[in-house]
Amino acid sequence: MRYFPINLNIRGKRAVIIGGGSVAERKCLSLIQAGAQVTVIAPDLVNGLRDLHAQGSIVHLAREYKAGDLADAFLVFAATDDHATNRAAAAEAKAAGIPANIADAPEISDFTSPSVIARGELLITVSTGGKFPLLSRKIREELEGLFGPEYGAALELLGAVREKLLTEKGNNAYNRKLLCELVGHNLPVLVKNRSTVEIDHLLLKLFGPGFTLAELGVKGKDTE
Repeated sequence: MRYFPINLNIRGKRAVIIGGGSVAERKCLSLIQAGAQVTVIAPDLVNGLRDLHAQGSIVHLAREYKAGDLADAFLVFAATDDHATNRAAAAEAKAAGIPANIADAPEISDFTSPSVIARGELLITVSTGGKFPLLSRKIREELEGLFGPEYGAALELLGAVREKLLTEKGNNAYNRKLLCELVGHNLPVLVKNRSTVEIDHLLLKLFGPGFTLAELGVKGKDTE
């Protein structure tokens, strides 16, 4: 099956996870990082989920799933070891028009969760359409070595430059040309090497006064 890739804004929206094991924990961490309000339904939780509950990061319903638990949910993840429970949750979600991910049955899921590399606001995702997740993991691990934390810091800088240009000079073809030139100077390498003087020189050369790291508010960002 070929999936349609999409990035969802789930900040403040309710996500329900059925199951309290390691798979549920991985889903939960990703949802929290994206700003979702997470409810976990399971009689018991693995240690990581217990910690999240103790910190007030999730709501825990300490019981088995039952019909009606998905009311007002924006996303559903069924990740128990019981096939019947997972399918019952899938049926309820489908009836309510709620996208659901069923851990043991990608063929009845509305979406799959790709392997993710996060570098600040930069997200790189890898998916095998649920056919062989271990391959996604292998590719992700290879990419992690190519795209380090410096890419997140470089993206923050590029975003600050673009925002300032749009605010002060408008969105025109010349500014886009300058931004392309800036990207072509391999900012991640400069950031990784902490070449702040060289970066400031480049910014001033391309964009003029007001575009130093300090003036953009991104000076001293740690990439390690």
